[in-house]
Amino acid sequence: MSEDQPSTQAGGRHTAGPGSLPSEAVRRARRRTTRPSRAGRDLPAAIGVGLAMLAIVLVGLFVMPSAFVAVVAAFSVVGTWEVSRALAVKGIHIPMPPLFAGAAAMPFAAFYGGPEALCFTLVATGLALLIYTCLESPRDAGRRAMGGVFVLSWVPLFISCALLLLSEPDGALKVATMLLLVVANDTFGYLVGALFGKHPMAPKISPKKSWEGFAGSVGGAIMVGVLCSVLILHLQWWFGLVLAIATVAASTAGDLAESMVKRELGIKDMSNLLPGHGGVMDRLDSITFAAPVGYLLAVLLAPGAG
Repeated sequence: MSEDQPSTQAGGRHTAGPGSLPSEAVRRARRRTTRPSRAGRDLPAAIGVGLAMLAIVLVGLFVMPSAFVAVVAAFSVVGTWEVSRALAVKGIHIPMPPLFAGAAAMPFAAFYGGPEALCFTLVATGLALLIYTCLESPRDAGRRAMGGVFVLSWVPLFISCALLLLSEPDGALKVATMLLLVVANDTFGYLVGALFGKHPMAPKISPKKSWEGFAGSVGGAIMVGVLCSVLILHLQWWFGLVLAIATVAASTAGDLAESMVKRELGIKDMSNLLPGHGGVMDRLDSITFAAPVGYLLAVLLAPGAG
């Protein structure tokens, strides 16, 4: 028997030769090398995908706004597909043709037509959903149509508010500031929560989200918000403070809302399209809630930035 082959003892068990490890030890070693971070993510993949997405968004935002609108529309359609696919687990089968049409049209309506066009497209899509559902099958038509309206309101409507913000004076800078605040919320919350998190915010909904991480999100976002307000938007420092606190509150609410939906549906991620992140909605959950808040604050408190 060669050195590299395992020897067999009397009991029939195999022991490792000099050049090998027992199978259980191999499995333990592999688990150690592939163990995710404390927050449950594949951190290198998550950072790489996040930076790539941010680069695409920022290039489109400042170089070609129409391309940015197309990117938002693509995110809207994919996010709508993910949520609809998740709802199907509970037997809520939403008609996809009118849903996809509305999800693709609403971002363009927001950018080129403003709030009125966005609301009109939402209502028109809701009516199309109801009619299509009744014609397709009257069984559970109301339930399926209302499920479609829920998806439209959560994903395309909320994310289209970023394009309403883009249409404001210095809109690209305002959208960039909103995105930086969302990134600051996620990044500082993740780092502080991973290092010091001990007290869960909502253990039954999102056990890994802690009050310590939330405090880190607030502190980091305030720092970024004040700097962006003074240096980028040329506004008073207090606008950055208000925007940062409101963005953290909205982003956290969006994160918890998506976690609640996933827990209710019994799924871990909306999909596996983005390595280290899960699905598109697992990245848009904060933005969908932060975009309307950023738009409202920009209209009410900073209509003439620049």
